[in-house]
Amino acid sequence: MGKLFCDTAVVTEALKSPPLLLPWPDSCLREAGLGPESVSSGGWDAVRGLEEQQRRKLERIHARGIYWKNPQEGAVVKGMAFRLSHGGDVEADGNCLFTAVRRAMGSKVGARELRLRTARRFLEEHGSNDGSGRNAFDAAIRHLYSPDLEAGWGIHVVQEVKLLARKADREALDSAIQELVDLGLQREVAAQSVYKERCIPVNDGQSWAKYMSISGSSEDEYDIITLQYTEEGLLTVDENRDGHAAAFGDDIAIESLATEFKREIFVVQSHGSDAMVDEENCVFFFPHRPWGEICETPLFLFMKGTGWCGAGADHYEPLLASPMPLISQEKAAVVL
Repeated sequence: MGKLFCDTAVVTEALKSPPLLLPWPDSCLREAGLGPESVSSGGWDAVRGLEEQQRRKLERIHARGIYWKNPQEGAVVKGMAFRLSHGGDVEADGNCLFTAVRRAMGSKVGARELRLRTARRFLEEHGSNDGSGRNAFDAAIRHLYSPDLEAGWGIHVVQEVKLLARKADREALDSAIQELVDLGLQREVAAQSVYKERCIPVNDGQSWAKYMSISGSSEDEYDIITLQYTEEGLLTVDENRDGHAAAFGDDIAIESLATEFKREIFVVQSHGSDAMVDEENCVFFFPHRPWGEICETPLFLFMKGTGWCGAGADHYEPLLASPMPLISQEKAAVVL
């Protein structure tokens, strides 16, 4: 699952020339369980929840391929064509970004380890940035996870505030909430008061790294607490009592992954009729560049778009990229 926001101000433009590296093997198709029939159409005939115009457009892109122009100055490989196939479903457990990236790379690294590497990479970049760079990161994080509840209601019906509770503190937090309930407060009002006072808000780089490290497993140090608000006030408190909630991947996480592996990551978003777009314009490629050099070919992730505002469906799926050496950019369906 994930959130998308378009803020590339912190992306570093000074890139160095990379070595020539080979693309990942075609065996990824077999590992994803795609047989000859589904591969012939890119696997799109088996993808659930697509309208016919989306399916037709994605199958045309699969047939003609996409051409990636390497943005790295002085690169040995100036560009390359790829055929994109759907890499199969991944579980909607909050870890889908990392599971999808793992499958798209054909990597043996687990999804939880990818999470932790993402958080570590971000902390390194956040710490090495100057004041303006860190401020840009922190402002984006506050916008996503600690929004100003006095604003934004012209766009959102519900806004969420994310807090982090140490697993070791849950019993003490419950006792404090019960004390307020015994004094006559409603349970959700009491919970809001205690959590806001004693938990960590996700509002800067350090707290974001803690948040993004949460996979919903017993090994996590923190649990995610979600306060939901409408313009009238508190709506609900998701106390996540079983500790199974995972941090949804966002644009910062994708750019951290791109930096960790020194390759661009494209989110391919496909929209249906509810977005009021025609068939020719129902698929978009959103680039996420590393904060540094590009040394490998790109990764591709798929997201079904919903709604007129272009919001994502909050679920990532892998796309498998196979080289198409005989395709020029003039003949490709999309040039990136």
